[in-house]
Amino acid sequence: MENVLRPLIVIGGSVVLTLALVWLADRLLRRADARHSETPLWGLLRRCRVPLQVVVLAALLRGTYGQIKWRPVKDHEEGLGQTLSLVLIGASAWLVVRIAAAVVEASYARYAASALNPARVRRVRTQVTLIQRVVTAVVGVVAAASMLLTFPAMRTAGASLLASAGIIGIVAGVAAQSTLGNLFAGLQIAFGDMVRIGDTVVVDGEWGVVEEITLTFLAVRTWDERRLTMPVSYFTSKPFQNWSRGGAQMTGTVFFHLDHSAPIALMREQLADILRECPAWDGRDSALAVTDTTPSTIVVRATVTAKDAGDIWTVRVTVREQMITWLHTRHPYALPRIATAEADEQG
Repeated sequence: MENVLRPLIVIGGSVVLTLALVWLADRLLRRADARHSETPLWGLLRRCRVPLQVVVLAALLRGTYGQIKWRPVKDHEEGLGQTLSLVLIGASAWLVVRIAAAVVEASYARYAASALNPARVRRVRTQVTLIQRVVTAVVGVVAAASMLLTFPAMRTAGASLLASAGIIGIVAGVAAQSTLGNLFAGLQIAFGDMVRIGDTVVVDGEWGVVEEITLTFLAVRTWDERRLTMPVSYFTSKPFQNWSRGGAQMTGTVFFHLDHSAPIALMREQLADILRECPAWDGRDSALAVTDTTPSTIVVRATVTAKDAGDIWTVRVTVREQMITWLHTRHPYALPRIATAEADEQG
């Protein structure tokens, strides 16, 4: 009878105590969240309930499984202890990553709520994202190393590994040169403020918005919903356009190739009318001028402004479409023509 009750008491008691401790921690976090509603930290920490349960249960079972006087447990005592140790290390790493993510996310949320400069908010978002990824990578490496060291064979080989660490380090450094280069480039981008999440960039003739920055690659979402994935070292070694750096406001141009008889003065008035009806125009500036001539046409350039890259695109296509429609309807003679007959001689 004792052989049956003892395992039930040890396992059941560990489960009940785990549930009680996690319930108490959740109650305290909920009360702290209600009392300090200005910060989301306490609410975010409540996401750690599952890894906390696994950590507590694994720790309790690791410390008490030896009290189970049951033959199957005694026969596999070493393997069971090894398994519980691995689960405890993995769950602890999971819990640390969850806690770090909650702290980083809460810090960013408080900063974003109080900051007035969108560029600084994007910069902080980029930095905290990469910091979180670095913490996750470090915790994962430490956890994996700790798991390996729980095996007796790995501990025995530790001296040999340390003796050959110099050679291994050189070989690994040469083999992972590209990866390490991208890693340091990612940190340089995060803290050098070269490009941030949400910035509008032009890379290899493609323009889009930076959607994700990791330690090794950067993803750009183009205007047609494609994703360009590029190594972060590209942005530290080659030139690219960042339309959001120094302010998101932009000036755009629209070119018209027209006949020499085009009514330039009336086109300036029409441009002003078009912009007044265009919500994307920010009202800062606009102009229209003849910038070049050819034997058959003139080149008319309209300049417009908008608050960001998306709006400048809207303003440009609106001006181009409505101006061509107006010229075709009101002044068709201003559109470029191809002469098919010789001009009459002046007598």
